[in-house]
Amino acid sequence: MRLGWIGPDPKLPLSRQYELASVSRATVYRPRVAVPVDEDDLALCALIDEEYTLHPFYGSRRMVVILLRQGWLVNRKRVQRLMRVMGLVGMAPGPSTTVRHPGHKVYPYLLRGVAVVRPNHVWSTDITYIRLARGFAYLVAVIDWYSRRVLSWRISNSMDAPPCVDCLEEALISHGKPDIFNTDQGVQFTSMAFTGVLLREGVAISMDGRGRALDNIFVERLWRNVKHEDVYLNGYATMGDLTVGLTRYFAFYNEERPHQSLNYRTPDVVYASGEGGGAMIVDKYGSAAVTPLVTSGAVAEHGAPPQAPPCRERDAINSAVAGVGN
Repeated sequence: MRLGWIGPDPKLPLSRQYELASVSRATVYRPRVAVPVDEDDLALCALIDEEYTLHPFYGSRRMVVILLRQGWLVNRKRVQRLMRVMGLVGMAPGPSTTVRHPGHKVYPYLLRGVAVVRPNHVWSTDITYIRLARGFAYLVAVIDWYSRRVLSWRISNSMDAPPCVDCLEEALISHGKPDIFNTDQGVQFTSMAFTGVLLREGVAISMDGRGRALDNIFVERLWRNVKHEDVYLNGYATMGDLTVGLTRYFAFYNEERPHQSLNYRTPDVVYASGEGGGAMIVDKYGSAAVTPLVTSGAVAEHGAPPQAPPCRERDAINSAVAGVGN
């Protein structure tokens, strides 16, 4: 007698059999097929990723213009779909720039005007899209604001909460805990799985304000460095290649790369010594935000007063992303 699945019962209608087995009929009537990778979509994702890294305030409308200039016949809906897949949103004030989970608690931003004066005073995290030769991945990292040191990181093929929680747990185990931990309002970071870890450790939770493009500028600057100094140069094909490459890059970033904002010292040295780092987020031009740095006791501001009010956020972002944490 052969054991195993014996097939459908011819005496019962298929609809009844699937109902009894709690199986959707669509899985039978519409067999699953492998969805081929659209080469044009991959090429567009690569171009959008590079342009967004240079100009994070570009939304889908401006991105369409850039792609049309490069000879791509695309409409806004296609660009919106690709940016949504990559988790990219233009860093500018406006309605619905952050999609929040209605059941998740959002915490206030605690860092405006707060001088970060020591290692483990403030940590923050974010998640970014990383392109591969035939697909994409997501990178999450935890960074120490005072020293710009990358404390932990993870890559994943999804934007779910578990990789973010694992990254946070590793940083806490390896480096102690900060006084304040800052994130954006993404569902990964507002979930109880993530905030519960911080509450368990007694860490004050801070979250970027809506439309506040510079509230987490140090992680944004890290993404720019990672992509331009490693990802774009190496063109990783697989998750395995990316893991090996990022392991090498983050070791270089922490241990060897001189940072202009740290008086050309490395994050490892500043983190270990507790000297030569620092940061502060302040308001200077009304709704616009600029990012000053505390370096050797002095405050160095990046950004200049804009001439036209509609351009304030754009000018502040352009200056800050170009100059913070080099």
